[in-house]
Amino acid sequence: AGKMLDKLTGEPLVGANVLIVGTNMGAAADIDGNYYIINIPPGNYELKASSIGYSSMTIKNIRVSVDQTTSIDFKLNEESIQIGEVVVSAAIPIVQNDLTSTEAKVSGDQISMLPLEDVSAVVNLQAGVVDGHFRGGRSNEVKYLIDGVPVNDAFSGQSSLSAEINSIEEIQVLTGTFNAEYGEALSGVVNQVTKVAGENYEGQISAYSGDYISTHNSIFENIDHISPTNVYNIQGNFSGPIPGLENLLKFFISGRYNYDDGYIYGKRIFNPSDSSNFSANNPSDWYVGSTGDDKYVPMNYNKKLSLQGKLAVNVGEGKGIVLTGMYQDQKYRDYNHAYKLNPDGDYTKYQNSLLGIASYTLVLSNSAFIDIVGSAIRSEYNQYVFENPLDPGYVDPQLKQVVSGNAFLTAGTENWHFNHTTTSLTGKADFTWQINNTNQIKTGLEFQQHALDYEDFQIVIDASTNYKPALPQLGAFNFNTYKSNPFQFAYYLQDKIELDYLIVNAGLRFDYFEPDGSFLKNPNKINLLDELQPPFPDSLLQKATAKYQVSPRVGLSYPITDKGAIHISYGHFFQIPPFENLYRNPNFRIPLTGDFPENIGNTIGNADLEPQQTIMYEIGLQQELTNGLGVKITGYYKDIRNLLSTEIFIKNEFRKFSRLINKDYGSVKGMTLSFEKRFIDGFGATIDYTYQVAKGNASDPNDAFNKVQSNPPISINKQLVPLNWDRTHSLNFTLTAGIPEDYIASLIGRLGSGLPYTPSLQNQRTGLENSDSRPTYYNVDFYVTKYFELGNNKISLFAKIFNLFDTKNELEVFGDTGRAGYTLELTRNQQAPRGVNTVQEFFTRPDFYSAPRQIIIGASITL
Repeated sequence: AGKMLDKLTGEPLVGANVLIVGTNMGAAADIDGNYYIINIPPGNYELKASSIGYSSMTIKNIRVSVDQTTSIDFKLNEESIQIGEVVVSAAIPIVQNDLTSTEAKVSGDQISMLPLEDVSAVVNLQAGVVDGHFRGGRSNEVKYLIDGVPVNDAFSGQSSLSAEINSIEEIQVLTGTFNAEYGEALSGVVNQVTKVAGENYEGQISAYSGDYISTHNSIFENIDHISPTNVYNIQGNFSGPIPGLENLLKFFISGRYNYDDGYIYGKRIFNPSDSSNFSANNPSDWYVGSTGDDKYVPMNYNKKLSLQGKLAVNVGEGKGIVLTGMYQDQKYRDYNHAYKLNPDGDYTKYQNSLLGIASYTLVLSNSAFIDIVGSAIRSEYNQYVFENPLDPGYVDPQLKQVVSGNAFLTAGTENWHFNHTTTSLTGKADFTWQINNTNQIKTGLEFQQHALDYEDFQIVIDASTNYKPALPQLGAFNFNTYKSNPFQFAYYLQDKIELDYLIVNAGLRFDYFEPDGSFLKNPNKINLLDELQPPFPDSLLQKATAKYQVSPRVGLSYPITDKGAIHISYGHFFQIPPFENLYRNPNFRIPLTGDFPENIGNTIGNADLEPQQTIMYEIGLQQELTNGLGVKITGYYKDIRNLLSTEIFIKNEFRKFSRLINKDYGSVKGMTLSFEKRFIDGFGATIDYTYQVAKGNASDPNDAFNKVQSNPPISINKQLVPLNWDRTHSLNFTLTAGIPEDYIASLIGRLGSGLPYTPSLQNQRTGLENSDSRPTYYNVDFYVTKYFELGNNKISLFAKIFNLFDTKNELEVFGDTGRAGYTLELTRNQQAPRGVNTVQEFFTRPDFYSAPRQIIIGASITL
C-alpha cells in the first residue's frame, strides 16, 4: 500500500497505475492518490508505477511479509523533465508501524547467511524462546504451521514435521498476543512459509560432511575417532514453469537426506542375551558372560529424509490453486546411560509424517479475496527394540536384575512396544476485505477432524511362555489400545484499522471441541473395574462434554514519530490438552504397587479435561536510531490457568493411582531489549537480551503423582517455584560480514544464566524445589562461505563450526554438587558396583553436557 504523488507539487496522481513486475497483479490510485494490492505471497518483488504524462518509476527489492502492510510511496516526475525511467532499491523499514504485538520474521536469505541447520535453530534464536519454550510456557503450547496449515501432532502437541531451510521463504515467529486468526496455542505460533516457483528455472544442490572434533575424550568416549562420514548431508531444490505449460503450471521440489552419528557412544561388551552372575560377595567369584565384539556403537544418532513438492496452477481470472506435499521419515535413538555396555538392548525410535495441502484462492475484486484450504496430515510414531514383538532377540527381564548398585546393564532388552498414529483433516476458509486504504476485515472458520490410533504393550517372557516372547492379554495392565475421533471447530473475526496516528488490531475467536471419549464418574470404583472387561456399564462412565471458549484480543500501535512507535496488546488464549492425556489407560486398570515398574498404568486419562488458558499482556517500543539501526523494548506478563496436573487416589498401601485434571497454574513476567543493524555495506548484526521470571506450582503434569510415589513422599507444591526452563537472563547475538556475491562470514552467540535445579543429598532434598541454578550456558557457532563463478552457475565452498570453542555446557547436574562432572556419591559410595564398571565410570555422564564441537565442510552449486 502507499501513495502516488507528483514529485514537484505533491498532488495525488489519480488513476496512476502500479504493477508487480513479472505478475498480473496491480492497482490504480484513488482520488487521494492511495493504492493497495492484497493477496501477495511473502517474497521479494519489484513495483513499477506509471501515469500518463509522467516518467515511470521502478522500486526493486521490496520485501513482503506475512500479516504485515508494506508501505511504498511513489513520487513521479513529469515527462517534460527529461530523466527517463527512475529505478531505485527499497530498504526494509526498521520500524514496523502496524506491529501491535511481538513477532520476528526471518527470511530464507537471512537464514542462508548464518550457521543454522533447521527451523528449530531459527526459532530458538528469537528473544524469549528457551529450547522451544516460548516466554515461560510448556513446550507443547506452540502452534506450528506450514503455509498456514497446522502440523502439530494432536497426540503429543509437538510439531510432527517441519520444512527444511532450503525450501523456506520466510519463518514468522509470534511470541506476543497474536491475532484472533491463530488459535490452539497458549504461548506462540511458528509459521513456515515455503518457496513458490518463479518465472525462470532455478535450482541448487548442496552437500557436506564432517564430524565432532573435541578434546573432551574423558567425557565423550570414542570422540577422538574422527571420520568425515560420521555426519553427512545432501540436499537440493529445483523450480520453474513446466515446459509447454509455462503460463499454467509452475513447480518447486526439494529434498534432503541427513545423517548424524551423534557424539555419545556405547561399547558392545555384552549382547542382550548374555548371562552373568554377580551374586557372590567376593568379586573374584563373579561370572561375567560377555559375547560382545567390543565395538563402539552410536547411541544418540539421527537419520532423516525430507521430501517436498509444490505445484501452482494459474486458473486465470483471479483464481489460483496450489498443491503441496511433504514427507519426512526419521530414525533416531536417545541415549540411555544404563545400556552403555549393552547398547543393542535399548529402544530405537521411528517417526514418519505425510502432509498434503490443497489451497484455492478466489479474487473477488481488487479489494477482496477468499482463501480455501484443505489439508491432511498423518503422523506415525513407533518405539521398540525389534519390530517383530515375537522376535527371539527379546529376553527375560530378569536378566536386567543380575547387576546392582551403580552398574551398567550386562544383559536385557526394553520389552515395551509403543505405536501411535494421528491423522488430522483440516478445512479452512478465510475472507479478506480491504474496505479502504485504512480498514481491513478478515474473517474465517476452521475445522479439524482427528483420528487417533494408539497401542502399547509389554512383551511377556517368563515361565508361563516357556521363556519365549509372547503378547499379553488385550485389556491387561500391560496392553493398552484405543481409537478416538475428536473434532475441533473455530471461527474468528478481526479488524485492522490503519490511521496515521493509530493502528488497531482487534479480534474475537470462538473455539469448540468435542472430545469423543468417556471418563470415570467415580474413580474410587477402580477396584470394581478390575473385575470387569470393557465395555463398561453406563453406571460407571460418563460421556465427556463439549468444550468452548470465546477469546478477545486487541492490539494498538501508536506511531510517535516517523521513526518510532509504541504498542500495547492484550489477549485470551485457549488450548486443548494433548490428546494422549485425554485417553491414557482407556481400560482404567491399576496394577498393584511394585508390579508395574514403568508406572504407565498408574495414571488414568480424563476425556473431560478442560481447555488450558492464558491471559497475556504486552507493551513495547520500536525506534530507529540511525539509518539501518533500530532498537526494540518489550515488557510482558502472562497469567496461566487450568494447566494439566494429577489428583491422587490412595486405595491402600498396595494401590495408588492418579487421574489427570486441570489444576496447575503459573505466571511469567519479563522484558526483552534488542538491537538490529541491517546488513548494509558489508556488515550486519543483531543482539537481544531477555530478562524473565517463569514460575508455577509444577513443571510437569505428573509432578504431584511422582512426588507421592517417591520414597519418602515429597510434599506437593502449594507455592510458585521456578519452572524447569526458567532461564532468567538470556543474550543472543549474530554478526554477519562480507560481500554477498563474493564471500560471507557469520557468528551466532548465545549466553544464558543456568537453568534451575533442586539441591539434594543421597536422593533426599536439601532445599526447595528449583531453588539453585546450574552453571552459565554459552555457545558460539561460525559459518564462512566463498563464492565462485562457473559459467552461468555459482559454486560455493563453505564450512560450519558448531560450538566453536568446544564449550562444556552443563545441561544436567547432580543434585548434591550442582555440577555435571562431579557428585559426592563418588566419595560416599566406596563399594564397587555388582557389575563390570567402576563407580567413576558410572557417574561419568556424557548426556549431562551439550554437544561438543562439530565441524562440517561442504560445497553447493546454484543453477
